[in-house]
Amino acid sequence: MDRVIYTAMSGAKATLTRQDAIANNLANASTDGFRADLSAFRAVPIQGQGAPTRVHALEATAGFDAAEGPIARTGRPMDIAVRGPGWIAVQGLDGNEAYTRAGGLEVSADGALQTRAGFPVMGDGGPITVPQGAEVSIGSDGTVTAKVGTTPPTPVGQIKLVNPPVGELRKGADGLMRTVGGDPAAADPAVRVLDGAVEGSNVNPVESMVGMIAAARQFEMQMKMLQTAEGNEQRAAKLLAPNG
Repeated sequence: MDRVIYTAMSGAKATLTRQDAIANNLANASTDGFRADLSAFRAVPIQGQGAPTRVHALEATAGFDAAEGPIARTGRPMDIAVRGPGWIAVQGLDGNEAYTRAGGLEVSADGALQTRAGFPVMGDGGPITVPQGAEVSIGSDGTVTAKVGTTPPTPVGQIKLVNPPVGELRKGADGLMRTVGGDPAAADPAVRVLDGAVEGSNVNPVESMVGMIAAARQFEMQMKMLQTAEGNEQRAAKLLAPNG
């Protein structure tokens, strides 16, 4: 009996976790550069005294979907999309280097080049700053050029573009990628960007909706298993109860 209860209970919990991941993906279906979260689970025996008949479903680290999202032309000079594999280096809220594919850039009030989410864009020597009122253009290699008034365009920095192996990256709660060890990835001169375009989310809304429906049906099945186990226990108690 306990095996049925543990199986249904852990299965229901795993289904809710999967539902949360799918809902988060669906909520970010229109977020530039978003990478869909993946869910995976494994069965682990319960440790302790007694027969090892009970198992628990635990979430395994599945990472994220590394597939590229659709690229949309915007015509805006400060919008960039990474061509093929690669990432744009930014500074996270913790001050450490992180990576994103969201290439919608803008200049803050203090002249810092940043993403729309407010993360400063990193160059070879740290965050890139742009003169106030400058016209900004970005080359295919990430070179940032600023033009103020009638003065000739002047390079003010080069966006750090990296391409570490996908297996060495982990996605944080802020949606940014970081290396497993936390060390900054080396710049890759082979990575190129396309200006006047942004990359969209790689979430497939239709697949996410189907996944949510399937998860809901699976959760209902786990609940029915618990109800069945409860009913069986009640009937067994009546059969084993002493007469009058």
